Amino acid sequence: MTEPLVDAVALRDLAHAVALETGHFLLEQVGAAADATKSSRTDLVTAVDRAAERRIHDAIVAVRPDDGFKGEEGTSIRGTNNVRWIIDPIDGTVNFVHRHPGFGVSIAAEVDGTVVAGAVADPVHGQVFDAALGHGARCNGSTLAAPATADLTMALVATGFSYDAARRERQAQALVHILPRIADIRRMGSAALDLCGVASGRVDAYWELALNEWDLAAGALVAAEAGAVVYVPGAGGPDGLTIAAAPGIADAFLALLGEAGVR
Repeated sequence: MTEPLVDAVALRDLAHAVALETGHFLLEQVGAAADATKSSRTDLVTAVDRAAERRIHDAIVAVRPDDGFKGEEGTSIRGTNNVRWIIDPIDGTVNFVHRHPGFGVSIAAEVDGTVVAGAVADPVHGQVFDAALGHGARCNGSTLAAPATADLTMALVATGFSYDAARRERQAQALVHILPRIADIRRMGSAALDLCGVASGRVDAYWELALNEWDLAAGALVAAEAGAVVYVPGAGGPDGLTIAAAPGIADAFLALLGEAGVR
């Protein structure tokens, strides 16, 4: 049976509305204590993560009851059509627990395995980034364009660090090579917001290792639709790396990561 055509813009608008509402909910709960850990003792999770994921699921199901879901906190529903939602209810939970800016809501929709729509809410700054495949990227409705940076030595670069101690040590060693060859490094603590940061020009490039699907699905689409060069694991870039960069520095940035032995 042929699957029905899906309107990517409608999916984007639904993701935007749900991410915005969930962001308001997070602001009411910010500072909630962690009640469990996942991959390591520094990989925190709270009851608010789980509650936010339920709210996102319920809000989407109310509009699209046949869709599938995959959420960081365990939501896994096959669905009866070709649409699946990929949810990170709090990207940057450590920041959320510590009342530190740099946490958000990431919601993406994929059709037949391709992400076609997504939204990332930054509730602290009152912003929602969104995109639909082939329709560009926006922040609060205004069109986004990736930075025009052409000189890697002047680039402000974002990254994130693993929860695994041994990998964190290797990442620190790579920075010894990278840092003298760029303008500076920023570490915000949310992959989704970092990817949107490239889309909006807050940073000129970003890389991170071993992200999960829910960390990057929406943000990578926003960055790509804004015109950034984007690589995600399994899609042509270095193995295991997520990268987004201004087009004018993308090749040089990839080469620099390779020289630094980023892995």
